[in-house]
Amino acid sequence: MKSYIVEGGNILSGEIEVSGSKNASLPILAASILNANTTKLYNIPRIQDTKITLKILKLLGCEVKSKKGKIVIDSKNIYITEIPEELMREMRSSIILAGALIGRFKKVKFSYPGGCDIGSRPIDLHLKAFRKLGIKIEEKSGFITCTCDKIVGNEISLDFPSVGATENIMLASIFCEGVTYIKNSALEPEIVDLQKFLNKMGAKIEGAGTSIIKITGVKNLKEVSYNVMPDRIEAGTLLCAAAVTGGNLKLKNIETEHIEAIIDKLRDMGCELEVEKRQVELKSIRKIKAIDIKTMPYPGFPTDLQSIFSAVLTVAKGTSIITENIFESRYKCMSELKRMGAKVTIDNRIAVIKGVRKLTGSNVKATDLRGGAALLIAALSAKGKTKIDNIEYILRGYESLDKKLNKLGAKVYIKDNK
Repeated sequence: MKSYIVEGGNILSGEIEVSGSKNASLPILAASILNANTTKLYNIPRIQDTKITLKILKLLGCEVKSKKGKIVIDSKNIYITEIPEELMREMRSSIILAGALIGRFKKVKFSYPGGCDIGSRPIDLHLKAFRKLGIKIEEKSGFITCTCDKIVGNEISLDFPSVGATENIMLASIFCEGVTYIKNSALEPEIVDLQKFLNKMGAKIEGAGTSIIKITGVKNLKEVSYNVMPDRIEAGTLLCAAAVTGGNLKLKNIETEHIEAIIDKLRDMGCELEVEKRQVELKSIRKIKAIDIKTMPYPGFPTDLQSIFSAVLTVAKGTSIITENIFESRYKCMSELKRMGAKVTIDNRIAVIKGVRKLTGSNVKATDLRGGAALLIAALSAKGKTKIDNIEYILRGYESLDKKLNKLGAKVYIKDNK
């Protein structure tokens, strides 16, 4: 197990480039199964989740070559359609491989996925959608087997605009007979990026970024080369790091239209931001202001940044109210923030944060990816030294986060607790 050791109190300033998007990379890696050909991908972040996904692809029969900045996947020789249980349990996003395997082979077997425990994230929407496409589903002894003779296009209305379900339907419908419509589809930029990738491969998809996506089945796909979009959640995390330490940050390689809700909240805190198409510059103030946040599906404020903004607000002037509308267990990091001196009261899905003058370094532990990053943000501004255990959660979703923060003036070290 590894830990972060953070010496707080340093102002973070400088320039940094945002890595490729974790949440766009995972479905695109899964989609490489579909073309039975070569896929060249650029800007894939080197994080634990992409490493697990590539490991699964290799176990299925893909040939994977990785160089700095580029990953080449040859999927023509896949001979296994069962996703390994031990890897499925490590990462919830592995469920996205099911849609790709069904789309190409008309069968897949997998166990229930694992990952961060941030609340109920049932896969019922995925299975309900698969059934609408003519796929037979059998659940037995913790495993799910999906089979069909053909994928039949249909109209699928999602009860909730789930990102994962939207992506899985897109992947499963690529070779459908007829047309599939996804109504109440997720609007996230990562859905748009997946559509761009699939269409470049030869798919016929339109409507990503709107509430209705149309997938017209095709017969074949082709070799493809693609550059994955930047990570908007990493962008928000780095901006928060500068904001909480009173620093100045120029963030490069970012689609600023993807982070408008984040920029608005940072401005409400009192930060000054200059925004261009591919970069944003933040100038923080000595004491940020308390604000209220309600998480919503895109284009609303992202749930993935709720805990990270909450960490900043623990030292804001005034009282902030956070309403978590997506995942009911996003507040697990709050008890760890209290160890550092934060004043937080939780009532169901609402958190009331009374800003304190200063947090104090302590021994804390990450319990999920974004909550772990929140502890790191808090530690940057805290007085003294903080030890954050279980950072494997954080390493799942951020590429070289410690190195990027240190480049800006932080003092973050990784300790291997053997």
